[in-house]
Amino acid sequence: MIILIVVLLGLMFFMSSRTRKQQREAQQFRAELAPGQEVMTGSGMFGTVVEVDEESDVVTIESAGSRTRWLRAAIAKRVDTPADEPAEADVTEQSGSTGTISPAGSAPAVDVPDDLSGLDSAQREYREQQRKAEGDSGK
Repeated sequence: MIILIVVLLGLMFFMSSRTRKQQREAQQFRAELAPGQEVMTGSGMFGTVVEVDEESDVVTIESAGSRTRWLRAAIAKRVDTPADEPAEADVTEQSGSTGTISPAGSAPAVDVPDDLSGLDSAQREYREQQRKAEGDSGK
């Protein structure tokens, strides 16, 4: 019986010490907030710290061109800056007609069906085109 109590007390001590350590780290992170850092709030908003008011514990964050004020405790974590933006040639554009996607380059448009009803006929047409192409190249 005594062994069980000792084990339970030891388990409770280790669990609480880990929680206290995480709370200390979070408090230290919030105390070191500085303008220019990329952060995420507890609700999931990403932004850049613009101003930190030490007296009222308010942090001003800029996101998508607008500035919002947050309590320092609402800042969840620091976010690393994203990798380089993709090259312009990799980006696809939506053409004017519905259901058609074309690459930014000069490649022909690809027709994408809006629903499954046209899928069977599209497959049939594709197979017919393949047979014709094989027949022309086989001559």
